[in-house]
Amino acid sequence: MMRPATMIRSACLRNFSQSLRVGSAFLKSGDFCRYTSQAAASLQQVCEPSAYSDDESADHMDWDNLGFGLTPADYMYTMKCSNDYFEKGRLSRYGKIELSPSSGVLNYGQGLFEGMKAYRKEDGQLILFRPDQNATRLQTGAERMCMPSPSIDQFIDAVKQTALANKRWVPPPGKGSLYIRPLLVGSGPILGLAPAPEYTFLVFASPVGNYFKEGLAPLNLYVEDEFHRATPGGAGGVKAISNYAPVLKAISRAKNRGFSDVLYLDSVNKKNLEEVSSCNIFILKGNIISTPATSGTILAGITRKSIIEIASDYGFQVRYPLLFGTIR
Repeated sequence: MMRPATMIRSACLRNFSQSLRVGSAFLKSGDFCRYTSQAAASLQQVCEPSAYSDDESADHMDWDNLGFGLTPADYMYTMKCSNDYFEKGRLSRYGKIELSPSSGVLNYGQGLFEGMKAYRKEDGQLILFRPDQNATRLQTGAERMCMPSPSIDQFIDAVKQTALANKRWVPPPGKGSLYIRPLLVGSGPILGLAPAPEYTFLVFASPVGNYFKEGLAPLNLYVEDEFHRATPGGAGGVKAISNYAPVLKAISRAKNRGFSDVLYLDSVNKKNLEEVSSCNIFILKGNIISTPATSGTILAGITRKSIIEIASDYGFQVRYPLLFGTIR
């Protein structure tokens, strides 16, 4: 059975990384441009020149009505791996890739992805938010999925190259961001159930606006107690591609009933809140922030980690048990 949940403001704080500001319904301190927290320590400026970036602008884009659909940017990055060694990657025009019908990712779902954004500053330069954290999370997921992974430096270099090559697709300040999607997949052929012999690391990009059509307005979520996103001992704590298709039925059903997304309960007791299909969740009461613990069934969100660090800096208490009754 699906139950309607209270409308929760800032359940998905997708725009948090743009300026380190959170809506007043979450943190009432207002402007975080002073970057007082560790969360801003790894805000990285992307300023190297790129030989791949086209001089032509993307003025044909309607930046004021940018949704979260796919608008492929010009270039993607590819790096191959065999025998646990990643060769030098390269940029190429965005396009189709070749995969063996017997590849590990097609047959057994051996793959991971990340999601991050590049933003344009008022002076035209680009910034990334905590790309090292995405790199570390990919490494954690790769270990869980029996895959080699790029080093943190290789990951960040690939993301920077992709952002710079596609800089004309980064929206103007305040109009959106360039969503960057790194992928690590088992691309080598395999028949038996075993790790693939070869891997491919890909990075592509697309300009985007808000993930939800509501923008920064409150989301109307369904609490799902029939379908479960993850189970203890599974792979719910990593960004495995196989975690996402199983929730499509729950999402489709919720949206057909007029809801924004699905909020999942734990699969054991069916009373602990875990996460939304596309993001982590926080509940704020007074100066206490409650959020589920990253105990293996929810994704260790980078926005989540950053909010906790900044909230702690501003005197908020963070608690981790989060029951369904909390939001009633």
